[in-house]
Parts: sequence; C-alpha cells; structure tokens
Amino acid sequence: MKTEAQPSTSSLANTSLTDTVISDSGSGSQTWEDKGPVTWDAPSWTSEAQVSATRIAEAQARTGQPKPISIPEVAPASVLKQKPIYEKVQMIEKEESEVLYARPFWSSKAEYILAQVGFSVRPDYLWRFTYLWLNSGGCSFVAVYIFMLFLVGVPLLFLEMAAGQSMRQGSVGVWKIFAPWIGGVGYSSFMVCFIVGLYLNVMNSWTVFYMSQSFQYPVPWEKCHLTANSSDFDPACERTTPSMYFWYRQTLKASDRIEDGGSPVSSLVLPFFICWCLVGAFMINGLKSTGKVIYVLVLLSCFIIIGLFIRSLLLEGAKFGLQQLVVAKIADVYNVSVWSVAGSHVLFNTGIGLGSVASLASYMPQSNNCLSDAFLVSLINLLTLVIITSFNFCVLGFWATVITHRCCERNAETLSNLIALGKLPTAANPPANLHGNPTSIYNTWLNGLPLSIKSMVLQEVTECNIETQFLKAKEGPKFVFLSFLEAMSFLPLSVFWSFIFFLVLLAMGLNSAMGIVQGIVTPLQDNFSFYRKHTKLLIVGLSTLMFVCGHFFIRPSGIYFIRLLSDHWIVFPIIVIVTLETMAISWAYGARRFLADLMTLLGHPISPIYGWLWLCVCPVALLILFVTVMVDLCMQPVTYVSWDSSTSKEVLQPYPLWILLLMVTLFAIVILPVPAYLVYCLTRGIPFRTKSGEGPITASTSLSLSDELTPSKDVQKEEILQGDETEYPSTCRVTS
Repeated sequence: MKTEAQPSTSSLANTSLTDTVISDSGSGSQTWEDKGPVTWDAPSWTSEAQVSATRIAEAQARTGQPKPISIPEVAPASVLKQKPIYEKVQMIEKEESEVLYARPFWSSKAEYILAQVGFSVRPDYLWRFTYLWLNSGGCSFVAVYIFMLFLVGVPLLFLEMAAGQSMRQGSVGVWKIFAPWIGGVGYSSFMVCFIVGLYLNVMNSWTVFYMSQSFQYPVPWEKCHLTANSSDFDPACERTTPSMYFWYRQTLKASDRIEDGGSPVSSLVLPFFICWCLVGAFMINGLKSTGKVIYVLVLLSCFIIIGLFIRSLLLEGAKFGLQQLVVAKIADVYNVSVWSVAGSHVLFNTGIGLGSVASLASYMPQSNNCLSDAFLVSLINLLTLVIITSFNFCVLGFWATVITHRCCERNAETLSNLIALGKLPTAANPPANLHGNPTSIYNTWLNGLPLSIKSMVLQEVTECNIETQFLKAKEGPKFVFLSFLEAMSFLPLSVFWSFIFFLVLLAMGLNSAMGIVQGIVTPLQDNFSFYRKHTKLLIVGLSTLMFVCGHFFIRPSGIYFIRLLSDHWIVFPIIVIVTLETMAISWAYGARRFLADLMTLLGHPISPIYGWLWLCVCPVALLILFVTVMVDLCMQPVTYVSWDSSTSKEVLQPYPLWILLLMVTLFAIVILPVPAYLVYCLTRGIPFRTKSGEGPITASTSLSLSDELTPSKDVQKEEILQGDETEYPSTCRVTS
C-alpha cells in the first residue's frame, strides 16, 4: 500500500489544484481574468488530504459505513514533521473561506418562484401580448403561443434553471464549465442584460411620473387638449385617437426625429433617479431584503390585478370586449409570421437568454426540483397573460363604448346646429334625448330615416361604430396602453383607479428591474471576491453607473431608441445566446450526460424527452425563428412613428441608415465574446468538451460543496464519493 501511495503525491496535488481552480472560477479552466499560477507544496496537499479525509470519515460515521484508511497515514514522515497539523488545517480552512464563500439561499421556495415570475412578467410585454392577440389571429395566436411555450419555452427555461442551480454560478461562469469553447456566451448575456437594464428603468420612470400626475382632479389626460396650431379644441382628438395621446407626447418631450439630440427631459430626471434608488434600496442587503420585497410587490400586483379584473367585468361594454377576445382566425395558424411572433414572445416572456434565470436559480439547493419550477413559472406567466389580456379587452370594450356614445352625442349636436342654419331639412332633426344608451338610440333613429335624408346626414357627420372604434387598438401596443389610460378617466373616482393602475405597473416594473440587476450582480460576485465582500458598495456603484448611462434614453429622442431596441434589436442576440446555451448542454457536454447528473442531484430520473428536445427540436426551432425574423425585417422597411410638433400628429418615418448600422455594430459587440473566448481556448489548448468525470458533478466538487448540500442528501453524496472511482487518478486509489 505504501509503495502505491507514494508515487501518487504529484497526482493528488494536481487533483487538489484542479479542484481549487474549478471552485474559484467555476469554469473548469482559466478565465479571461489574469490569474497567477497556483502552486501547492507537499505540506499543502497533505493537509488538504487530511481535511478531505476528515469530511469523508464524518459522513461515513453518519451513514454507519466502516472507516477507511486515512490518506495522511501513508504520507512520508518528513512531510508530516514540517509543521503542526492544526496549523496546516487552519491555513487550508482560511484558503477555503476565500475560495468557497458561503453562498446564500432563498429563504423559501416561494420567494424563488415569485422572483422568477416577477422578473419575467414585464408590463410592456403584457400590452404587446394584447396587441398580438388582436392582430395575429385571436385565439389562434394563443393556441400557437401555448404550443411553442411547452415545446420550446419550458425546456429552455428548465435548461437555464438546471444549469445555474447545479453549478451555483451566474451566467458568466456556468457555461464555461459545460462547454469551454462556448464559454464566451456568458459574457454576451451579461452585456445584453446590462443594456436591457438601462432602458427598462426608464419605462418605470414614466410610470412614476404618470402616477404623480394622477393625483390631479381631473386627471390631465381626461379632456382633449388644444393642438399646437389651433386656437380651438380639435374635434378629431376624441373622435380618432385617445386624448391621452397628445399629453403622452408632450410629457416625454418627444423630438420630431430620432436624429434630434437634446439634453435629458427635466421632468423625467427625478422619477428616473427615484426608480434607481428604489431598486438599490431593495437589493442592498442581498437576498434577505430582495426576497421580502419580492413577496410584497408580486403579491400586491396579483391582488390588484384580480381586483381590477373583477371591476372590469362590471363595466359597460365589457361583454363586447370579451366577445372580441374569443374571436379566432383559423387561417392564421398556417401563417409563418404568426409562428415567428409567437416564438419570439415565448423567449421574451420566459426571460431566458439574459442570464437572470440562471443567476436566480443559483441561490437554490442543488437538490431542488427545477423541472417542476420551470412548469410552475411558465403556467403562472401564461395565466397572468390570459387574465390581464381579458382585463384589457373588457376595458377596451368600455373605452370603445364611451367613445361611441360621445360620437353619437356630438353628431346629434352637429345636426341640430346645421338644421338651425338651414343647411339640412327639419326631417334630419335627431332625437332630443339620448340619455341611457346614446349609441342605440342614435343608430335606431338614423336607420329609420329615408335614404335621401340619411345620405345627407352621413355627409355631415362621422360614422359612430363601436366595433370600428375597438379595432383601432390594432394600431400598436402603445395605442392599447393609451386607450386603457383614457378609459380609466371615464370611471367614477378616476383619480383612485389611475393611481391603482400605475401602482401595479410600477410594482411589476420594479420586479423586472431587480431581476435584471441580479443577473448583473451574481456574475460579478462569482468572479471577483471583492464584490462578494462589499455587496452594498457593488449595488450602490452599479445603480449609479446605470442611472448615469440611462440618461441617454430620457432625452427627447430616447423613446425612439427604446422602441428600436425592444421591438427590433433584442430578439437577435437573445436567439443567438439561447441557441449557444442549448449547444453547450446538448452537444458539447452531452444532453444524456447532463440528465444523468441531474438525476444524481435531484434523486429521481428525468424523462429523456428533454434531452431530445435540447438536442434536436430547440436548435432547429431557434434557427428557423432567427431566419424568419431576419427575412421579415429585410422584406419591409424598418420604420418608427415620430411626433410632428407643427401639426400635433404622428408621422411614420424610416430609420436612418446610420441608426441601423449602429444596431448591427451593437449586435456584433455583444456577440464578440463568443469567438474571442473560442480563440482563447484554442491558444491554451482547452478541449471542446470536458471529459467524463471532469464535469460539473464529480467527487471533487461534491467535497468542495459538501457544506452547501442539504442534510437529506448526505447519503447520496457518500455514494458519489465512494462509488465513482473513475473520477480519481488510478495511482491515488488506496487498497486494503
């Protein structure tokens, strides 16, 4: 036994060295950060072996297994005499405390689920989903969306959750372990997450500003405003567009073109500062404060949404809105663009590709059932979308009804004035009393007129049709949002309902912002010990940096850049990042091997269908999605809606060529870390995939993470330590 153990000194030292690098960088190889070579002398590996043997002995004592022969007993006597054993143990424990910091856990699984849900349910995506429901086939679009959600969305969400949870790493480190050549994708997701965080809180600042204005009575957007080039009220204001439209543009001080510069809008600087102060205050104490805040914000949002939905069912016109909700166009199921839009929205709604999902999952125990979490989060998101869309349709039905009533009353007043001026015969005199149901009374009178009189009347007034008014919401997600705001002003106690509505929007927006910031903070703390020791300083510094950089988006032209990024640009890096993540697991590391590792951690088998989905279906679906989105973008000009201040109207304009080139350059920058890290791996001779036994779940990493495993997994951990001898060099095996 002594003869076999002595030559293994260097091998065991190398094994300890490898474990230390893996524990420090989480990559299985060196990272981009310059790190000096780690050297271990004989006393160091001896005391390391003593600590490992002590851990094994304690675990075996709990499981009732016989005590193995201690490795230090076979070490050379000269090595043991150099320093006292307890000093060596203290030195190693000090080094371990620097390398393996105590990673916190979520206080409960409910906090974790609420954090994932709060991050993925973004207010702007809710309005966009309502818009897509109207424009992409109604219930047919929803059927396609649900199919794509469970075919692609849930497996990819499960993949990111499992990767972050099993490795206890954020986006930067986790993919280096599974596939070193594709390790740069973590840096790409980190950069995209940072960019999204810059403009996401700008949207929250709009909400804060609107909330402050909603305390006025009446609310500023309740009445139609004067146009910039008119001395009287514009009669087309209420007839064609929401009166909120004009106020919305004046609030943001939107420029006439995207090329126009200008300093940040003064009315938005303070709300923007407040939003970043709230995010920083909520996260400054780590998961302790973040989890409690998420509890309050998410549950508050749920209660308000349910209350608003019940109230919307009692509105006049809600029935008409729900009738439009269940309309289905079967032909749209065969439309490729509908599938493309549904697939893109699945990626957005699940929140994958930004790194936040893996970062949030990294604070869960390795034995947590992440597969059920993926299904639960997806189902909650889907239910939230359906409830809020139904609520939006009820409110839009109410809005269309009120606008149609006002249209009929205005037409009756116009006809009375024309009759008084002698321009119309007295036979065209409208009913004097339109109270109760103006639309029904007016249309009944109009349809009963002789054809000659009816044609004269229609030439002087506009058509008042509730369905036509409702379908104006198809103009875009912004129109849906503004119509909704105007509908709030029609209700009794409009100040209260406006405040409640903005409160739920702010709560949802702050949840998403905290998820984005967590996706930035976690990789920084994983790779730099300084940030682990100074979490408060990191949060304050990051919030300050993003507040300063975000001033670009609160300029007069900032709203155009936000729409360009969120509507056209963000889908391309997300698809590329998710595709590379899928390749890292299914092709480089091996889907079957990853499922086997998860089975070891979770304690139960996982259906091999997920490996097949990762290996074949998801990459093909993502490739098709990328091609279809690119084709749709190239086949039609990329335009934006600008504000013409001279006429107080919106004008459709194409994006300048230099803006499009800027977006292409930005896309190339965020994807650049992938080929750059590939070149780094090739120059260092790092293999494409980790060998069997060198992956994430090995005996060495199980020892390193023994303090982090739950007590219920002690027996399973010992089976890994004793049963899998192939993970150690053969010269290190000690035989009795």
